[in-house]
Amino acid sequence: MRFLLTNDDGIYAQGLAAIKQALERVGDVVVIAPVTEQSAVGHTITISDPLKVIPIYRSGAFYGYGITGSPADCVKLGISCIMDDPPDVVVSGINKGENVGINVLYSGTVSAATEALILGHTGVALSVDNYLHPDYTAASIFGARLASRLAALKDPLPFALNVNCPSIPIQEIKGVKITRQGDSRIVDKFVKRENPRGTTYYWQAGWTKVIDNAEDTDAVCLLNKMISITPIHYKLGYHEHNSDLEQLDMEGILRGD
Repeated sequence: MRFLLTNDDGIYAQGLAAIKQALERVGDVVVIAPVTEQSAVGHTITISDPLKVIPIYRSGAFYGYGITGSPADCVKLGISCIMDDPPDVVVSGINKGENVGINVLYSGTVSAATEALILGHTGVALSVDNYLHPDYTAASIFGARLASRLAALKDPLPFALNVNCPSIPIQEIKGVKITRQGDSRIVDKFVKRENPRGTTYYWQAGWTKVIDNAEDTDAVCLLNKMISITPIHYKLGYHEHNSDLEQLDMEGILRGD
């Protein structure tokens, strides 16, 4: 089994090291991750600057390739240029902090998994619901088992998977649920400061507020100490309310009525 491993917290992140170690027990792992943190860059790709590929060594041994780009860049470059053979599964994470609700749109972690889907491969995004003191043990164990099962499938999944795991010991996790993306989101809070030269600047200091109440949503599933698995897709078209647009009389707008 071959795994391409990336993230958005950067190649030196503890979460990446945890899932790398777990994946190496079941297959070959090629790490291709951003050199620096790329949290909340979404599906950014680099087109105006060159992408540098930097071999990274840790404790005297080759660790992986550091890319001067985004998580989506890492997947594109990894599959197109770096790996000799295509991966069976692209694993992104383990992200420090949950990726649920509206936050999925901002997530570089999720975008890497979505990029895998775009390129015709199975992609899995892994996150834990703790930013300050994350415990990656359960997520790495479950993530490696899931990736191994997915790699054994005959064909890639027709969607990517956004997996969120409670940051608790695995024996305390109450189960696994297939969920849908909810409406929970970051509540914006900006800390205003001033640098020594008198220029005002702001730090984003928001937090995720759970506004969902249905148990089949990703955020509520996490609150219930269960692993949430949400199928996601790169097609963002919204068809349920096309009639709301039809009543605007688009042809009339074109005519200038």
